Amino acid sequence: MWAMATAFAGEAAHIKHIGHLSAPDIARATGADETTVRAWLRGDRSPSGERAERLAELSSIVERMVRVMDASYVPVWLRKPIALLDDDKPLDVIAMGGYRRVSRVLAGLEGSGAV
Repeated sequence: MWAMATAFAGEAAHIKHIGHLSAPDIARATGADETTVRAWLRGDRSPSGERAERLAELSSIVERMVRVMDASYVPVWLRKPIALLDDDKPLDVIAMGGYRRVSRVLAGLEGSGAV
């Protein structure tokens, strides 16, 4: 069980690094407090339950995004109102459990090869 918990904490650090996400970005998408996310990033704590689910979903999105856009643009895109998400922001959609909505929009970007 400890290895799985550690893996989730490592995932937070991974997406912070590859997607240039801040602790507030990760907190917003997972519903966790920023202090809690900073503890994940240090490896002092690890998400569980719904927060772990949201973190895994955010990770999946970020890993796909860095293949279709410059990594430095990832946090910008995640905070922008997106017309195909009814002008909702991807971070907020993920936080509400709408991973599949964001994934479908991202699939369109993957198919076009451009942002």
